[in-house]
Amino acid sequence: EKDGQALRVRVDGQVTFNNSYAMIDAAVSGLGIAYVPEDIVASRIANGSLELVLDDWSPMFDGYFLYYPSRRQNLAAFQIVVDALRYR
Repeated sequence: EKDGQALRVRVDGQVTFNNSYAMIDAAVSGLGIAYVPEDIVASRIANGSLELVLDDWSPMFDGYFLYYPSRRQNLAAFQIVVDALRYR
C-alpha cells in the first residue's frame, strides 16, 4: 500500500521457496523477483547483480522478532543468544 492505494499484482509461476537464500539465487539467475529483507541482499544490490523494484510500495521493515516458550529459567547459553539479539 502506498498513500492509501493498494497495488495488486498477479504472479504466475511454478516455483516456491522456503529458503531466502535459494530465492535470492533464483532471482540473480533471472527466474523472477524475490521479496526478502534488504539487509541480506545489500551486497548484491551494491554490486549490481540485483536491483530494487517496487521500493515505494514495500512496507517498512519493523525488524526481526524472536518467539520462544516462556520458562522460569532458560539455559544460560540460550539467554546469551536472546540478549545478543535484543540489543543488536
